[in-house]
Amino acid sequence: MPLTFPSRAVPVVLAGAVTALLAACGPSAAAGPAAAPRTAEAPAASASAPATGPASARPALPAASAAHAPAATPAQDPVDVRTRESTLSIPSAGISGLRVVPYEGTTDDAPGTRIQDRGHAASPYGKQGGVGPGQVGNFLVTAHRLSAGGPLRDLPAVDEGDTVTVTVGGVEYTYEITATRKTSFRSQRSLDEQRAAVPGSPGATPTQAMITISTCATPEDHAEGNFWSDAQGNPEHRIDKVGVLRKTTTVP
Repeated sequence: MPLTFPSRAVPVVLAGAVTALLAACGPSAAAGPAAAPRTAEAPAASASAPATGPASARPALPAASAAHAPAATPAQDPVDVRTRESTLSIPSAGISGLRVVPYEGTTDDAPGTRIQDRGHAASPYGKQGGVGPGQVGNFLVTAHRLSAGGPLRDLPAVDEGDTVTVTVGGVEYTYEITATRKTSFRSQRSLDEQRAAVPGSPGATPTQAMITISTCATPEDHAEGNFWSDAQGNPEHRIDKVGVLRKTTTVP
């Protein structure tokens, strides 16, 4: 039977790239600049050339430590952004500072569901997961709609044009919602489309940073008499909100 969604929710297959999935609803989802040149007044002496004349008459050699010391390079953060916790805010759904916990896996698997059962959002990465905040590809975020406090209870009402912000490591990424999709956990093709680097287009090469925020469609499924659930207690269908990165801002 067809899945009923809010009138504004229109499935769209995007050819972009990063999406964050938000939610299973289980019962319990360089090198520095070159060294300074030697001056004419203090030429470098060959190490093999014999010294002649009194020491006071010989030109002084520049200090090796000063002449050859490499310039300092900016500090680099060695932590993969995919493995860093972030926070998610969706003003139109009344969501502010929802904790997003990364894990290696795939959407709404057992480890991801355990994270969601604690009231957090889960973000899978790795072979079957997505990218991190702001990265080209699909940033997947999932969270419960009904249980564990229902952090994504109002996700279905989020419309195209609404904004979503993800903050991590002093950087805020602002995504614009561009589409609503549905995912069936009983269809591998549907799951592949949800988890694709370009949402809806498995195998396509991503060129944009995108996000897929996903939560369960339990009320809609049950209203249609569909009580199927997987091993984690997740219902068949998911409501996915897909967005494209529009702005990156440094925050205090």
